[in-house]
Amino acid sequence: MISPSDLLEIPFGDWVDVFVKGWLVPNFRPFFQAVSVPVDWVLDSLDAFLNWVPMLAFTAVMVFLAWRCVGKGLAVFTLLSLIFLDMIGVWSETMTTLAMVSTAVFFCALMGVPLGILAARSDRFLQILRPVLDVMQTIPPFVYLVPIVMLFGVGTVPGVIATIIFALPPITRLTNLGIRNVRADLIEASYAFGATPRQVLWEVQMPLAMRTIMAGLNQTLMMSLSMAVIAALIGAGGLGLTVNSGLGRLDVGLATEGGIGIVLLAIILDRITQSFAERKGTKAPSLMALLRSYFRTGKQPVPAE
Repeated sequence: MISPSDLLEIPFGDWVDVFVKGWLVPNFRPFFQAVSVPVDWVLDSLDAFLNWVPMLAFTAVMVFLAWRCVGKGLAVFTLLSLIFLDMIGVWSETMTTLAMVSTAVFFCALMGVPLGILAARSDRFLQILRPVLDVMQTIPPFVYLVPIVMLFGVGTVPGVIATIIFALPPITRLTNLGIRNVRADLIEASYAFGATPRQVLWEVQMPLAMRTIMAGLNQTLMMSLSMAVIAALIGAGGLGLTVNSGLGRLDVGLATEGGIGIVLLAIILDRITQSFAERKGTKAPSLMALLRSYFRTGKQPVPAE
């Protein structure tokens, strides 16, 4: 049997290599270096601050936050987990990982929410954005680590940028989904009350979509934590470096210390962000109360003079 490759073989890998090495890196490396400056600044500031805060003070804040957001169970778990991480000697690495994850989530939210809003308001933009998000979400991270190293170098900042690429799709997709799932009659009623498109977006659609958006933020956070070990392959620090060091030395104890640190940090952050999603979903803005009154009575309130 004759296969297509017997007739024509496409040198796709060579084309990509020429594109990246011959055009992208020489022409755009200064631009990408400039893009990394705000990431570097936020990351360094957070890392320095978290490592400066005393362990007991940070633990007290996290325990209080867990208690207020979720309950006593998570507060006790947070207390025991953070004490355990300090006692096994990975506190500094945990704070570095937290700084990396917080930086990645911050920039994912900064880019993902506006992209999701634009996608919800324009079907054409969604058609363009969807395949890009598909590639970002499904391509193995090891594939784009090479061009990231060539464009940004090695270190913690390139690791965070790789994390941003990997973790951006969930919050973008769920922001779009949340806004599109807002009931059409609520939007029509808002326009009937004389609301502008900006008011409809920020006072009706965003509050009603906030539960879905926060779910996307939670997924982005979890995906950022899952990249901690992979990002360490290009020089990122934190618990991922501990895991990779244990792997390189065949030191199962060291690798387990880093791995259990990531697991405990993920559980704490996951429960807290889930509670934020539930709280956001229960809050109703004043305009929504007005709309509910309108739907119950069928009468439009007379504005106060």
